[in-house]
Amino acid sequence: MARVLVVGAGLTGAAGAALLRGAPRGQVAVWDKARGAGGSGEAAGVDFSCVFPCIHLFFPWISSFSSFYEELVTHGILKPLTAPVEGMVVREGSRNFVAPQGISSVVKYYLEQSGADVSYEQQVTGISLRDGRWEVSRKAGPPEHFDVVILTMPVPQILQLQGDIVSIINESQKQQLESVSYSSRYALGLFYEAGTGIGVPWAARYIADNPCLRFISIDNKKRHVESPEVGPSVVVHTTVTFGSEHLDSDPAEVQQIILSHLQRILPSLPQPSSIKCQRWRYSQVTRAVPNCPGQMILHTQPLLICGGDGFTRSNFDGCIESAMSLAEAVKPHLQQFQTQAAKLPLDLL
Repeated sequence: MARVLVVGAGLTGAAGAALLRGAPRGQVAVWDKARGAGGSGEAAGVDFSCVFPCIHLFFPWISSFSSFYEELVTHGILKPLTAPVEGMVVREGSRNFVAPQGISSVVKYYLEQSGADVSYEQQVTGISLRDGRWEVSRKAGPPEHFDVVILTMPVPQILQLQGDIVSIINESQKQQLESVSYSSRYALGLFYEAGTGIGVPWAARYIADNPCLRFISIDNKKRHVESPEVGPSVVVHTTVTFGSEHLDSDPAEVQQIILSHLQRILPSLPQPSSIKCQRWRYSQVTRAVPNCPGQMILHTQPLLICGGDGFTRSNFDGCIESAMSLAEAVKPHLQQFQTQAAKLPLDLL
């Protein structure tokens, strides 16, 4: 049986694994270095996602992706955005959604649909060829062997891997991969006791004229999960410029700067009971890998392939587009394993 490893339990990795569910003789594992699914930085029921504060469906894409939206809406994973969002640019013919339980609920849904063996706190450090298979090394635990490896982490992390992959990536591919660029951001979560009032008329607000802050949301209100038993939470996203300028600054100092700007914009904001500061070094793709829509094949036999929003764009559709491209590239290789297996004596299967 062919063993497939998906590295990265973000939206692309999870959706890609789900699309491989019906593939022949594929035993799929998903590894992620984080402690949970999503890659979106959720904590205490709050969605910190910088990439998907709201999910947008543009009708020119509807023939390709409408089934994904419909499935998630049917299962209550996505709901139409009805809460007021101040300053949001609304494109004609678009529909906007939110994930009531956070963007990680979308990822968890696809992981459940995939039937994959999902393992967290598994940071991949190197990939090498061993007897016609991939030996995948990790920070904690022994290496394991796979017939197909799918890399969906940020492109700079792919280039940091050790082992034979360093020489397998040819010079042309390396130049393409090195050309990708990402924005960096911070997000701040403010948590309040039950019954605390946040006196603003909107659920979320885009800010155009502040050097530090770009987006503020009353997170539970935006996601339609208000409850008298659960206190409100406020999530703040910084601008790209601020994130880049303070990327390596002391997080405690960054937190105080963000709070000072927030205080000027919302002077009546109550004192929170707790605060969490989140940093994204690789927030959104500003320049994708050129000439590789959706994925790049690094090695054919055995298959080593990479994808993710770094090969498309940092939104829901971009991740799904890459997941579809990855699945289409992988399925013929799994079919080949099925054909080879059919020729073996039964006692060897």
